[in-house]
Parts: sequence; structure tokens; C-alpha cells
Amino acid sequence: MKKKDVIIVGGGLAGLTAAIALSGLGHSVLLFETNAYPHHKVCGEYVSNEVIPYLEYLGIDLTAAGGVAITEFEISSTKGKKVTTTLALGGTGISRFLFDDLLYKKAKSQGVEFNFTKVTDITFDAKVFTVSSENRTYEARIVLGAYGKRSSLDKTLNRGFSFKRQDWLAVKAHYKNDGFANNLVALHNFEGGYGGLSKTETGAVNFCYLAHYSTFKKYTDIEEFNSEVVSKNPYLRDFLVQSELIFDKPLAIAQIAFDKKAPVVHHILMCGDTAGLIHPLCGNGMAMAIHSAKLVSESVHSFLSNAKYDRNRLEKEYTRNWNAVFKNRLWFGRKLQGLLLDDRWMNAGLSIAGSSKSILNYLISKTHGEPILK
Repeated sequence: MKKKDVIIVGGGLAGLTAAIALSGLGHSVLLFETNAYPHHKVCGEYVSNEVIPYLEYLGIDLTAAGGVAITEFEISSTKGKKVTTTLALGGTGISRFLFDDLLYKKAKSQGVEFNFTKVTDITFDAKVFTVSSENRTYEARIVLGAYGKRSSLDKTLNRGFSFKRQDWLAVKAHYKNDGFANNLVALHNFEGGYGGLSKTETGAVNFCYLAHYSTFKKYTDIEEFNSEVVSKNPYLRDFLVQSELIFDKPLAIAQIAFDKKAPVVHHILMCGDTAGLIHPLCGNGMAMAIHSAKLVSESVHSFLSNAKYDRNRLEKEYTRNWNAVFKNRLWFGRKLQGLLLDDRWMNAGLSIAGSSKSILNYLISKTHGEPILK
């Protein structure tokens, strides 16, 4: 049976970033990911610049890779009332197709081992984890859960939200639209949902939206939903009319859970969306995934490097640190989502924000953090 210091289940932003950080500190790392790189993922594809210094410390330069500098934010109600503001930190537009592949290549160069199969079971016995996949079994002192918003593993681990029907689905596609501003990230509301628009490194505009199933289920497919519901917002209508779909068809995922989640489950340290998913407001989920990888890597390194740093201390300190950084952001994100979906509040709120940009900037700041360094 093959043994590693750390096994990471999931190769998105959190899993890959943790793999780079831990392998760079001299630990042996195995990462499981179902799909080979590069591949597209349903994602807003805007990352707050709060994590840029940490990425550069790890050797990842998004600007050199073609990332688009984003400085402006706009938001509109279902009826098209719009407010714009300048982002305090700004962000970078970059596709997950490129971003994940950059991180994958960096991890590979540092000796991280990859297994492109599905994990079927994780067990823990005293000091060691046993991780079973479709083709073999491994052991490790530490296992990180970074497998995203939802997985069959959640039921195996008896996570409560995985046994409930979830009401949200997400749709993403890239479009050709030369008139869309390079430096803009936009959040536009429609009945039962909201969507984000921003440029990626290829020049394509990423359009990713969340829709409540109760609204979506009334229509036969995504095209009809876009035409009958999404396009009721005049800005989204104009975008769709003026744009050319680049993908063969949009990507979609269902059963998205925004429930509260524990950062440690059966001694597995969770990070990224696996530990907690924020409702989109100016697209901070990518930055949170990277920041959570930093937190978990620091805790794991202390545990693996210091015999006096026991597992109980590891789990308590990681939980405390995770809550200190993210708990309030996730709470605020849940509250904001309720406001985003309330037409009366949105129209009144945007009228107020239009005369006082400080209110909108305050709301954005509550889902973002300060720049993080090494």
C-alpha cells in the first residue's frame, strides 16, 4: 500500500493550491481529481486581487498568464436599474481552464503525484487515513477534502446537507462579445437568480449564473430559460442578443448547497467550497478557495513538522482559523443573497447606492478580505 504525508481529494483551486504549498514545504502529496487537465468548470472566473500576493509567493503569475485586470463593478435589478462603482482591490479575470492548468503544472513540477480516478471511500484508524479509489488504495497521515460544492463522498461522510434536495443550479458559458469592457465585472439580477459577466484571458466573456430550481423548472431547456427569464433584465437581454456562444452548449451543475458546513469532518480537513460556499457578490469564491488552502497548508505543515503538535490541536486550530476568516463572510453572503432576490429591496437599495457609492462599496467589502501574504 502506497503511503503519503498528505492526500488531497479534489483538484480545483483549493486542492491544487494546497498541493503546491505543502509540496513546496517538503511534504509528499498525492492529489485525486476525476478529470485530466485542462478542463472547464462552472465558475464565475473572477478572482479578487486579495490573493495575488500569495499566488506570486507560490510562483503563480496570473498577469503573465494573460489574466485580465478588472477595476469596475456594476450591479442591476431585474428591471434594469443599475449602479456602478470602482473596486477597492480590483480583481483578475481568468478562465478555470487556464487557471487550474497553471496550478496543475506547478504542482507537477514540485513532485505532486496525481491520480485521475474517483475516490470511493475514506477511513481513519487512530493515526492513519486509508483512501480507496477505483484502482488502488493509499495511506496518509493527513487527508484534505477539496472536492467542491457537492460529491457522493458527502453522503459517505454523513454530511447533513447531502441528504436534502437543494434548490440551486448554476449555468456557465463563454461568449464572443467585443463590446464588453475588459475592466468590468457585472452582476445582473433576474427572476429567481442572478448572473455575473467578466472577460477572460482569451477575450471571451464568461457568463455564469445561479437560478432557483422553482423558476428554472418551468422551462424545457437553458435556451428557453435564457430567452424567457434571464433576458427580462435588459442588460442581460442585450448581452445575449449581441453575443456569440463559443461553447458547443452551456455547462450546468445542479443541487448546489449553500448550507453551513463543518471545516473538519471525521478528521478530514475541508477547504474551498467543500468547507463553505459563498453566494456570489463580485465573485469572491475563487479567492476564498485559495485563502482556505493557505490556512490548511500552514496548519498541516505545523502538524507534520512538530511531534508535539497533535491532531486534536491541528483540528481545533484549523477550525478556529477558518471561522475567524470566513464565518462572517459566509453569513453576510447568505443575507445578501436574500436581498438580491427581493425586487423591492433591490430597486430601493440601488437608488440609495446610486447616490452614495460608499454603501455599495461597504457591501462588497463584507464579502472580501485584506490582501494575504506568505
